[in-house]
Amino acid sequence: MPGERARPAGAASKTRLRLWLRLLKLTRGIESDLRDHLRREFDSTLPRFDVMSALSRRPGGLKMSEISGLLKVSNGNVTGIVERLAADGLAIREVMPGDRRAARVRLTAEGRDEFARQAAAHEVWIDTVLEGFDIATAEGMIRGIDEMMARGEASAREET
Repeated sequence: MPGERARPAGAASKTRLRLWLRLLKLTRGIESDLRDHLRREFDSTLPRFDVMSALSRRPGGLKMSEISGLLKVSNGNVTGIVERLAADGLAIREVMPGDRRAARVRLTAEGRDEFARQAAAHEVWIDTVLEGFDIATAEGMIRGIDEMMARGEASAREET
């Protein structure tokens, strides 16, 4: 069939499957720990942290659809989070000139300060969880994952 690849060799295939399962287990465990930390220490959620992170990288703000695209979630999910951030004084929605239906969202000064506090704690949590990896190992893993992602993106472009 078009787009199908040959089946991988047995031993390599099984090893890669074990790698995937361990990566998945590790990622889910770290994500669970992050959710617990955010809830306990900041009375917040990981999706809320992710939206604030996206907004922190764009001081001029983002349209709701841009936030959804960056985070790979639905507009509905983003809308609820942005509404709560705005109600808490951490974000502001501004109508786009020329299109009253569209809004640009940006963090307030209080939102930037709060995100900075959470981001600093987040960095410490991640550093603690991954402290078993020395810098050379971590950088090698990053390179390998980046290469794998680039291959996946190239493959997706070829299929379209």
